[in-house]
Amino acid sequence: MTDRSITAEIPTRPRMTQDPTQLVPALAEVSAALFKAVGNGSVPRTTISLVQLRAGQLAGSTYLTVLHSGFLRKADQSEERIASVASWQDSPYFTAPERAALALAEAALRPSPYGERVPDALYAEVAEHYDETALATLMIAIGQVNFFTPVALVAKPAPGRSFTDPWV
Repeated sequence: MTDRSITAEIPTRPRMTQDPTQLVPALAEVSAALFKAVGNGSVPRTTISLVQLRAGQLAGSTYLTVLHSGFLRKADQSEERIASVASWQDSPYFTAPERAALALAEAALRPSPYGERVPDALYAEVAEHYDETALATLMIAIGQVNFFTPVALVAKPAPGRSFTDPWV
């Protein structure tokens, strides 16, 4: 394995030339079901996008980070909110429910050296802001990004392109 210089330019062409949903058509059905589940209306779309942006950042995926930042821009979210998702813990731009959702995403996606990733206290805090349907939706939203993380990291779709057309 060769290490790339940190100053080397990163190609903007994807590694794969075809959309994985064309190669494995059942993936399109799974993807559609996840989008439908997350879009059930129990959690504000903006909150879903914030959580998914944070998940993309934690995965280290430029594609997912650019994609979810773009969704937030289309939803007329401020640049301050978008930029501070990476440091949400000390940012003044998020509501208590958004903070709870971001904390849940971070806990679920980061290994904890202190024991359980999602302790009872965090669950209780999140449950103060979201009913069980919304909690299930947040879990699915976190899982949705996690589901696509290998595609983003292995196939490396071109950042900044539509998620329906990143393969050319």
